[in-house]
Amino acid sequence: MKHLLAVDDLGGRAGIEEVLDLSESFLEVTQREIPKVPALRGKTVVTLFYEDSTRTRISFETAARRLSADTMNFSVSTSSVRKGESLLDTVHTIESMGVDAIVVRHGSAGAPQCLARSVDASVINAGDGRHEHPTQALLDAFTLRRHRGPSLDGCRVAIVGDIRDSRVARSGARVWAELGCEVTLVGPPTLLPESLAGWPAVATSDLDSVLEQTDVVYLLRIQHERLVAGACPSTREYRSRWGLTDARAARLKPDTLVMHPGPMNRGVEIADEVADSARSLVTEQVANGVAVRMAVLYSILGSGGPVV
Repeated sequence: MKHLLAVDDLGGRAGIEEVLDLSESFLEVTQREIPKVPALRGKTVVTLFYEDSTRTRISFETAARRLSADTMNFSVSTSSVRKGESLLDTVHTIESMGVDAIVVRHGSAGAPQCLARSVDASVINAGDGRHEHPTQALLDAFTLRRHRGPSLDGCRVAIVGDIRDSRVARSGARVWAELGCEVTLVGPPTLLPESLAGWPAVATSDLDSVLEQTDVVYLLRIQHERLVAGACPSTREYRSRWGLTDARAARLKPDTLVMHPGPMNRGVEIADEVADSARSLVTEQVANGVAVRMAVLYSILGSGGPVV
């Protein structure tokens, strides 16, 4: 794998499971007294984030350092981008300093694909517009697999929230389905996809109708701009119809798990008590993200040898 731009680059179920298996090895590394291996010594990874995301950027940088790679952080707010420099000119400047991988987040769908066609370095998509966020999907699947066992066949996952605008939902649905899960998209009618073509899922606006049969409730952050634009009801009505409240959580099966990519709007899509409950995997998702991103970087830049 030269680049990771979308879930398709992983090569289907076998490729996804290969990365998840490798992530187990790196999770063990992160739990050592000295959580570091020399696997990528001499390699340089740059994080190029045109959108704010402390969680994802730090996760990638931590992953690279634990593999002994050198890291560079590009900040748009203090760069020549503010003087009008284009994305490609910026990347060519960075590449000329000798980088091996560029981790990019951009508000425009397709920006990582554009870079991959223009540079020699490997490109990893850390989220592009409404398009994809493949490493988030991998870390979510990895976290669930550690609770449900190696096979997720038949696991029923409800993704709840702003599906239409979510790159997390798009990549997540693809990975869940590849691993044998049954995926249901749930949200306000205005925030569901206009067509399910390309979505390996069914859709409904009635969260209560699927709640008691669901094994995983995966909540998405509802964005304030959707409320302002009138694409969904008020915060109060959203919480009432699609929020995982205490009352709804009480109707879940005892072993149903709750996931969220963060950051959470507590009291909107998820109640405080649910977010902090034993069924919530939110903190574990963040911790596992480092191991999964180590596996992705190693798969792209490593020698193919065993993890030391």
